[in-house]
Amino acid sequence: MIAVAVAFLFPVYALVSLSLKDPAQISQSPLALPDPPTFANFAEAWTAAALGPSLVNSTVITVVSLVALIALGSFASYFLARVRTRLGYGLYVLFLLGIVLPFQLGMIPLYQLVNDLGLIGTHAGMILFYTGIQLPFTVFLYTGFIRALPREYAAAAQIDGASHLVAFTRVVFPLLRPITGTVLILNAVFIWNDFFTPLVYLGGSGYETVPVSVFAFVGQYVSQHGLVFAGLVLGAVPIVLVFLALQRYVIKGFASGLKG
Repeated sequence: MIAVAVAFLFPVYALVSLSLKDPAQISQSPLALPDPPTFANFAEAWTAAALGPSLVNSTVITVVSLVALIALGSFASYFLARVRTRLGYGLYVLFLLGIVLPFQLGMIPLYQLVNDLGLIGTHAGMILFYTGIQLPFTVFLYTGFIRALPREYAAAAQIDGASHLVAFTRVVFPLLRPITGTVLILNAVFIWNDFFTPLVYLGGSGYETVPVSVFAFVGQYVSQHGLVFAGLVLGAVPIVLVFLALQRYVIKGFASGLKG
């Protein structure tokens, strides 16, 4: 386990170490400790890459996409888990196909669709894209968890006069907290770290996300590695904090869903 931990921590060490070195140190001893460390890369990366607006763009796209995924995914999964009909089974299989098929196969028609809607270079276009791409995975996680929940909880609420909507929102959804944490962190990491899609949909629009902004330091002939790693550290801090806050829900949500 110590060897595995070292293997996983080495990239983190390299990332932080290189972000604290000037170009001369990087070229002479890239893996040695910074001597002396410099924080100039962080200030320059923040200014040159406009990381402030990029962090705002990433936050808006990630948060709104997560809200849409949790709302749509939980409602759809409740139907699929509770209604045992051919329609429900067929829809569930359709969602599973959305996980299996790589979205890269549909990049051209998806881009054309978003362009026809006038959403290229906007937050709304990215939110629509991520909601559609990640919804099958979200439904898969929620459905497995809901199937493990006893039906008696919602049935008791309906006997007391609650509708299906009220029973779900007030009784069932609060019980989905573990899997909601799992859905939140897994989708947040994917959306926040995605580079290719924002590059295609937001490149040159002024609404670039953090990975696209950091890519500006990588050129065909000259790459500013110190600024690249400093920008990556600054961009990774928010999502790392979210992951540390919600990590206990990830395993708890998977374990609860698999148990059912």
